[in-house]
Amino acid sequence: MLSGCSVSSLAARFAFFPPEPATYAVRKDEAGGGRLVASGVPRDAAVDVLLVDTRKGNKVVAFYLRNPAARLTVLYSHGNAADLGQLYDLFVQLKVNLKVNLMGYDYSGYGASTGKPSEENTYADIEAVYQCLETEYGISQEDLILYGQSVGSGPTLHLASRLPRLRGVVLHSAILSGLRVVCHVNFTFCFDIYKNVKKIKKVKSPVLVIHGTDDDVVNWSHGNELWKLAREPYDPLWIKGGGHCNLELYPDFIRHLSKFIREMENITTKARLKKIRQSLQPAPKKVHHRVSTGTTTTFTTNCCCRIRLQGMLQVPNLLLLLLQQLQELLQVPNLQMLLLRFMRR
Repeated sequence: MLSGCSVSSLAARFAFFPPEPATYAVRKDEAGGGRLVASGVPRDAAVDVLLVDTRKGNKVVAFYLRNPAARLTVLYSHGNAADLGQLYDLFVQLKVNLKVNLMGYDYSGYGASTGKPSEENTYADIEAVYQCLETEYGISQEDLILYGQSVGSGPTLHLASRLPRLRGVVLHSAILSGLRVVCHVNFTFCFDIYKNVKKIKKVKSPVLVIHGTDDDVVNWSHGNELWKLAREPYDPLWIKGGGHCNLELYPDFIRHLSKFIREMENITTKARLKKIRQSLQPAPKKVHHRVSTGTTTTFTTNCCCRIRLQGMLQVPNLLLLLLQQLQELLQVPNLQMLLLRFMRR
């Protein structure tokens, strides 16, 4: 019998799909003085392979790619069905084209990382990797950009909401919440996972949102809503015809991302302090406008298949099942009708 927030653990079982088997392995290179190396990816002296301990007792694998020309560092949280072995070539391209240092990591239960994937574990994972960047490489939040792709937007916004002096945030095919991906609802339940719709409001740094208009996994409306909710939204990139896993193939992607990185590099300390002071004051009512830049593709409203709840509140079948089980557990008659009446208020 399911009860209360224990449903969140059930939801997590359907949310994570680590590649099986992992596309790489980690071992010590005895000839190299015991340095960690990853088999299955090219050997590069400019890449550090790390095992990072988390507060949950897991060891997560991280790749740190150094660029001597870098002024900023990107902490990359990847999508659902991928691991570091599959992402290595992309990391190298981003490091070179964006002129940044890049830290990528595998969540608990992904690749060669230990443990099992869960929402709470991904939060512990990104916290540990961020601490590693601080202690091992001397990188402060002022020189850091957090990058979250798809499911990776969850841990990214979790950390971003706690770091007020971050240089910037990139949300790539991001989600409003786990439940909103499968059910078109505009309210939040306790058992939902990755409640980005709430955390985005706490992020004080500039936020770039990138989303494909033809994304059939996470609808474009997720990215659009996150952009609207951001306290300091940067010009978004809506890639016309882009799907969920192919945005890097479009020329606009790297151009717009490079523009964002360059502008974040040029933000002076004085300007950042001014923005922080402004963030402490009540925010004025935001007027949203259509973005029209040279590198931003236009989006027609016909591409958005967002479902609006009209008339009577529509509760998805999954929620009806949970309500029925909760009613049986609590032995409360007509619980479903009572809850619907409460939410209408």
